[in-house]
Amino acid sequence: MSTLRNRVQLIGNVGNEPETTTFESGKKITRFSLATNEFYRKDGERIQQTTWHNIVAWGKVAEIIEQYVSKGKELAIEGSLNTRSYEDNQGERKFVTEVVAHEILLLGTKNGNNSAGN
Repeated sequence: MSTLRNRVQLIGNVGNEPETTTFESGKKITRFSLATNEFYRKDGERIQQTTWHNIVAWGKVAEIIEQYVSKGKELAIEGSLNTRSYEDNQGERKFVTEVVAHEILLLGTKNGNNSAGN
C-alpha cells in the first residue's frame, strides 16, 4: 500500500459533463468540477455553503469516469492536491489548484437521477 502524504477525500456532486481527451499514445485524461456542500446554522437559519473543486483523472480512472459519470452524479473521490501555473492569452501568469483523482466511488441510487454504473 502506497502512502500519500498529500491526500484529499471529497464527497460531492459533479457540476458539469466530464470532458475526456485521448492522447496519441492512447492515454486518457478527464476533467470536471465537483461541488461539495457544508451546512451550518446562523441565527437559527440553516445555511448551505458550496465549494467547487477542479478534478482531473488519468488512465483507468479517467476511463471509468468517461463511461459512468455525468453531471449531477454523486461521487466520493480520493486523490491529491496539485497546483500548476500557465500563461493566459494576455501573457498573465495564472495558477490552478486541482484534485488529481486516484480512486473514485460511484454513489447514489440506480433508479434516481444519479444512476450508478458500478
